[in-house]
Amino acid sequence: MNGFVKSHGLGNDYFVLDGSRISFGLTPEAIRLLCDRNYGIGSDGILLLVPSVRADFGLRILNPDGSEAEKSGNGLRIFAKYLYEHGHTDNKEFKIDTLGGVVTAELEVRDGRVPFVTVEMGTATFDSRLIPVTGDEREVVNEEMRIEGEVLRFTAVSVGNPHCVVFTEKLDEGYTKLLGPLIETAALFPNRTNVQFARVLSRDAVEIMIWERGAGYTLASGSSSCAVAAACVKNGFTDSTVTVSMPGGELGIEIREDWSIKMRGAVEEVAYGTLSGDLIERIKSLGAE
Repeated sequence: MNGFVKSHGLGNDYFVLDGSRISFGLTPEAIRLLCDRNYGIGSDGILLLVPSVRADFGLRILNPDGSEAEKSGNGLRIFAKYLYEHGHTDNKEFKIDTLGGVVTAELEVRDGRVPFVTVEMGTATFDSRLIPVTGDEREVVNEEMRIEGEVLRFTAVSVGNPHCVVFTEKLDEGYTKLLGPLIETAALFPNRTNVQFARVLSRDAVEIMIWERGAGYTLASGSSSCAVAAACVKNGFTDSTVTVSMPGGELGIEIREDWSIKMRGAVEEVAYGTLSGDLIERIKSLGAE
């Protein structure tokens, strides 16, 4: 009861809980405490195993601010590794149900461990109604926005969750942290948005920095990498197979003709254990019983 596993995908860290084996409710207050790096376990989010009627496993992705995400590429790889290595399945391929749709995970197993996972991430769309983006119905490609006096060229895309890709000639962490939250909450994006600043290096390589909706600046993001690759192909900047480099590492992304997306990347387990009595009591004191 109340066991957890903590892993990371290229420095983007999550811990996994089995929803049938926790003794408390995951209220927004409880989520914020558990993700706190001083008072909780500390992470970029929680992956919660839940039942599903349309896939082999159900997954809820909980952000450190207490909100819920539709999809996470790194989270899906972490979750898939957890399911295999902690006895939930012997299969090397299975389906996972997320708010952003059902995805297929394929495991590479070496000596009983899963160092790499490939995920079919669904389909990219640039349709303003589906992302969503305010204004006339359109494909949101190579548009202009003004933020803090800056004129930015961006492409908006959904890969099951919303993204705003800003193409730039230079990447800067401070710039990302300054403009990221302003773009995330801009009126243009009624459901808020993930934000990526992208610099194209060649026909098959791009580097990015990420401001994640509900989590802030992060070292890596799978769904962000998929969104950037799709935006690069849509704008004619790259070919269909792209290596996306982030501060945390690299992911391989393939964009097919029907805009379906395949992502491959590394995943590593950090620790596993049981939430302490003290932490459980603190959660319950928040009214999260």
